[in-house]
Amino acid sequence: MGKAYRQYPSRWSRLREWLTPGAAPRHQQRWVLQGVDLEIAPGEAVGIVGSNGAGKSTLLKIITGTTAPTTGHCSVSGLVSALLELGMGFHPDFTGRQNVFMASQLLGLQREEIEALMPSIEAFAEIGDAIDQPVRTYSSGMQMRLAFSVATARRPDVLIVDEALSVGDAYFQHKSFERIRSFRREGTTLLIVSHDRFAIQSICDRAVYLEFGRVAMQGDPETVMDYYHARMGNGLNQMVRQEMMDNGKARTISGTGEAEVESVRLLDTGGKALEVIEVGTEVVLEVTIGIKRDVERLVLGFMLKDRLGQAMYGINSHRLKQELEHLKAGERVVYRYTFPMRLGTGNYSVSLSVSRLDSHLDGNYEWRDCAMIFHVVNSTRENFIGYSWLGATLDVERTQEPEIMRSLP
Repeated sequence: MGKAYRQYPSRWSRLREWLTPGAAPRHQQRWVLQGVDLEIAPGEAVGIVGSNGAGKSTLLKIITGTTAPTTGHCSVSGLVSALLELGMGFHPDFTGRQNVFMASQLLGLQREEIEALMPSIEAFAEIGDAIDQPVRTYSSGMQMRLAFSVATARRPDVLIVDEALSVGDAYFQHKSFERIRSFRREGTTLLIVSHDRFAIQSICDRAVYLEFGRVAMQGDPETVMDYYHARMGNGLNQMVRQEMMDNGKARTISGTGEAEVESVRLLDTGGKALEVIEVGTEVVLEVTIGIKRDVERLVLGFMLKDRLGQAMYGINSHRLKQELEHLKAGERVVYRYTFPMRLGTGNYSVSLSVSRLDSHLDGNYEWRDCAMIFHVVNSTRENFIGYSWLGATLDVERTQEPEIMRSLP
């Protein structure tokens, strides 16, 4: 499947082409999607990622039927509900309530169904009396609340969300994602466009990476997101490679190569290497960096991730005000981060960033996902729930009810 738009050098060229249909075309085809071949199974959750202009929104518009492909075809089965653009389908001069009726009718609902759903729409949107005010008086967050509430008032067979939730407040984002998860459990097919890697990894079964209008990669969300973020560092011209590890997962390595990771180890305070770590144990993350070409500035950061790729903790030498400057080729630098292992039980990985500044997106010498894997166990602490052990203490005070209070009828 592909999509192209006609591009004219001037408005007069467009007019001449219209007036002379048999003459040579006066436009050029600008392809925004080419060779896209996707099959999404019922009940599957797919995240679509890519830089601005990669063709993500165009793909979703083709799937929803708001635009037609230039080549190929797209077929969708079932009720489709889409949240493509903020306030899409809303008239600014009508009230929120009036817009709910109009937008719901566009989704195929009858008036009786809309009236029955209106209380739940109002309750989920939580915009109060503003529901009867013109939409032009709404903030972007209020528009998003109402639009999402309408789009999800009835569980669709296919739900499509295009970055609209990014404008909402944290409370409503959590509330919205919980509704999306409940739809998933009930069998709704989900397509979501987001730059939030943790939203993609926590919700989706598969991720699709678009680059220059083509599918550059698709598969496991963590692997695709690692590759996508590696491609974003220093633009699209740096080296990116993926290696298969013994556990079957892919490790992504990217960078320009001025400095490279030579070794990484987790040690106890006595210098003994660790792979299995007790909750609360003091550990040392030791990373050796080799300088291959002269660099003006060097920053090393690490991030601990759980088995789903969710970030548990991250820090770098820039934020700790210990960046190094003016390093020469041939030098070797050993970093040792010391911290208590307060994570919950489970499997975790260490990702490393060797860069010029605070982020690997600017001056990425090497970004290495899954630089090492380790395991956390709990045999000495209380049996707690969650991803982190906070070492909570408890003080309980119990007072006796005064005698005069007990004697009252």
